[in-house]
Amino acid sequence: MSDGKSVFVKICGLKTPEDVDVAVEAGAHAVGFVLAPNSPRTIDAAWARELAARVPDGVLTVGVFRKQPLEEVRRLTEESGVRGVQLHGDEGPEYYEALRAPGLTLLRATAEHVARCGEYGEDLLLIDAPDPGSGKPWNWGSAEFTAPEGRWLLAGGLGPGNVREAVRATGAWGVDVSSGVERERGVKSPELIRAFIDAATHSYDYSE
Repeated sequence: MSDGKSVFVKICGLKTPEDVDVAVEAGAHAVGFVLAPNSPRTIDAAWARELAARVPDGVLTVGVFRKQPLEEVRRLTEESGVRGVQLHGDEGPEYYEALRAPGLTLLRATAEHVARCGEYGEDLLLIDAPDPGSGKPWNWGSAEFTAPEGRWLLAGGLGPGNVREAVRATGAWGVDVSSGVERERGVKSPELIRAFIDAATHSYDYSE
């Protein structure tokens, strides 16, 4: 959990001002913009900068990258003005070290078992589904699941209807969602965004 009481919530794949405004107003702790190619959620750096400018300082803006060269990630991060970089790929610790910069939060996304956050120098660890963005869940309900140590986010197959159960089952510090709050592939639903954030942030409220 982010502060011992509430769950850190990241809404990813945002493409419109309405998406951003709804997520922020509903209480998201972070919002993500896909700067990797070939996704129905991909936007360019210039548009990401305009969207990020709508976000208050207390909410983390994240650029999402997948198997892209270091210099491209650096350039797009600077052009978009995001304050976080999320990497989906086989980048090693040296890649994270090369990206490290004052005020920049590094997120490592992986579908593999990881013992703890920070092994590669990342600030936040994201345990993702094997097929990111597909809406297919990672097997977080498996009896073999072992939660990593530190600040980690559960992702993959989450939505308003199962996020509370997922957090309680795994003890996740945070959650990340994209397709689970869409009315169609690549198109967000304001109602689902609000419902997801409400369910996630009340995951540890046992008074219900």
